[in-house]
Amino acid sequence: MADNSDNIVRARSRPTAESPLPNTSPHLAPTAPSGAGEPPLIRIQPSRGWIALRLRELWFYRELIYFLIWRDVKVRYKQTALGAAWAIIQPFFTMVVFALFFGALGGFDKTVPINYSIYTYAALVPWTFFANGLSQSSNSLVGNANLIKKVYFPRLVVPIASVLSGVVDFVLAFVVLLGMMVYYQVAPTFNVLWLPLLLLLALVTALGVGLWLSALNVEFRDVRYVVPFLIQIWQFASPIAYPSSIVPERWRAIYGVNPMVGVVEGFRWALLGTGAAPGLIVLVSTLAALAILVSGAFYFRRMEKNFADVV
Repeated sequence: MADNSDNIVRARSRPTAESPLPNTSPHLAPTAPSGAGEPPLIRIQPSRGWIALRLRELWFYRELIYFLIWRDVKVRYKQTALGAAWAIIQPFFTMVVFALFFGALGGFDKTVPINYSIYTYAALVPWTFFANGLSQSSNSLVGNANLIKKVYFPRLVVPIASVLSGVVDFVLAFVVLLGMMVYYQVAPTFNVLWLPLLLLLALVTALGVGLWLSALNVEFRDVRYVVPFLIQIWQFASPIAYPSSIVPERWRAIYGVNPMVGVVEGFRWALLGTGAAPGLIVLVSTLAALAILVSGAFYFRRMEKNFADVV
């Protein structure tokens, strides 16, 4: 099997002085020869505990992550009439729909302290990054089945590259948000220094859920039908079209278990200066996101040895 890490592999040819035995993989640990004339023994063993994630191995394959990101960015808008403009069109027209139905007709425009359009767009920018990252990463292993079957590399590389490729779309949508801030005369404060950490929180959430779903998608192809429904429900469970202030105070900490609540509220506070700092919500959201990421990474590693046989 392609990813079986429990076998003992015995080298059949002796290395010479001109061609020494390579040891480029972090898993392969050559042991001393058992005697004269015996070939060296390479023992491949599964890792345990935190080291099972083999984070050092990801750094070893960092160039592969870069090329997969670049490939995903190029393929995403290949042979499209509007190209990268779709990164702006999607959140912008979602904002228009929200402003019409939730704002004008639903009356939420009277519950927010600033213009409702920029209020929702500031939430849609990180949300779109999260939703696209979750959608891409959940199908990443199945979409790269040919690559996974042919060569070995840490499979974590694939969903990580899928999520990181969305940073380009985020930057384009964020530029439009800056233009809207100029148009509506919203001045940023020093709180914008928190934006990189809030973006990292959205990335961690997308990657954590993506690891769970991508591993499950290899075994159960129903996942690809569940993901669009999950994203739709998750969007309305997050305070994008409405402020989180409508949630009773005693329930807000529990509401913050949804990691995107902390991301959305944090973006609005950092950029638009709406309300007080959402400290408790962001803290709860961060803990929830880390729990999802760590558990998803361990589950992914546990199922990784079967990917090449099942995908």
